[in-house]
Amino acid sequence: MKTNYQQSINKKSLTVTAFALFSLFFGAGNLVLPPLLGFKSGDLWWLVALGFCISGALVPILGIIAHAKLQGTLFDFAKKVSPTFSVVYCYLIYAIAIALPSPRTASVTHEMAIQPFWDSPSFLTSLAYFLLVFLFAINRTKVLDALGKILTPGILIILLVMILMAVFTMDFDFAPSGMSQPFSSGILEGYQTFDAIGAVVVGAVIIISINIKEKSATFEEKRRLIGRAGLWAGVGLLLVYGGLILTGALFGGSFDQEITRTALLRGISTKTMGPTANLLLSILVSLACFTTAVGIVTGTSDFIKGRFNNSILAYRITAFIGCLLGILIGQFNVGYIIDVAVPSLMFIYPITIILILLNVVPDKWSSLRVFKSVVWTTVLFTVPDFLGSIGMSETILPYVDWIPLSQHQMGWVLPALVVFVACNLGKKSKKRPPDIRETQSLFN
Repeated sequence: MKTNYQQSINKKSLTVTAFALFSLFFGAGNLVLPPLLGFKSGDLWWLVALGFCISGALVPILGIIAHAKLQGTLFDFAKKVSPTFSVVYCYLIYAIAIALPSPRTASVTHEMAIQPFWDSPSFLTSLAYFLLVFLFAINRTKVLDALGKILTPGILIILLVMILMAVFTMDFDFAPSGMSQPFSSGILEGYQTFDAIGAVVVGAVIIISINIKEKSATFEEKRRLIGRAGLWAGVGLLLVYGGLILTGALFGGSFDQEITRTALLRGISTKTMGPTANLLLSILVSLACFTTAVGIVTGTSDFIKGRFNNSILAYRITAFIGCLLGILIGQFNVGYIIDVAVPSLMFIYPITIILILLNVVPDKWSSLRVFKSVVWTTVLFTVPDFLGSIGMSETILPYVDWIPLSQHQMGWVLPALVVFVACNLGKKSKKRPPDIRETQSLFN
């Protein structure tokens, strides 16, 4: 029979945690990327949506499930490779997170929520924006309740209105797709959401918040809570991503093909929700972007705090530096920040995906040998994709053309899978030497 405390966790904490996870995931990239992807995909929108949801929703769900299993920090994700590798990986992840997706939230907010109404410089937007982020970050005990109970319902309501208006008012007459590789294009565009990185970063924020709020919960109770909340948040992401991509595809012939991401989203909202669209969209953008920025800054500060013996000063200094970077980098336009992010994502995203998958599979399939072999293989085969993203594709093409899926910029997938299977089969094929007592018994 369940105790009152267990029932409380199931009903109250599950809802709050699921809403918090969704809001921490759903930020600037999640909002502006899917509509343009659907807009360009035409009648193949469903194939693009499948690829996008794999890298933008399924992998993050698995990342949260891995956090539920580990209930540690980002360091625990990679420590089986080696402690040094894990430390370097952590610093790299947090450096990317605080330098790209966090400032991008301010840039999106300015282009969609401020610039259409007021002719003010982007510096003022990013300054006010990250001052608020800093206030939320240093009051971390209020993060979970604020995100779960207040912000997320508003995000979902406005999004659903826009999607439903498009679905029920537009004819399902899609333009022919101009994409040659829709499925892989969807996967690679899903990298730009940073959701896999978000899963390993903000998952730790949720765990710390739960440990503060649910001090009496057992390890297994917290594991169930985090895992179930991750599944519900993932379902929400799948529905929203699919709806936004479908909405973009429905408007395939309504706008200029060279339209920007932010302009397309503003145009769709105007056509679906009428004269109040810009106001509603401004609220949506502000909420979605702000929650993500808070999650990134808080997660980064938690990590540095842990590296400096739980120093509160280290936490506050990191939060300050993160917000300062946000003010400086957030002044650039959205398209520029997205383009700059590509090389770093082509390198770090495959490694993050592999670490998530290895932490999710049963322990008997993820020994130290498996971890080391698969991760280092992924690192090796990710290098060509990284070099190609910085303009060296023609130089390296003769050397990597033989790698399966390299033409889709996913040459790491098959080698990592082969090494994973080979390591596990090799482990099983090694027979245990017969015990000396068993050998003696044959002669008795």
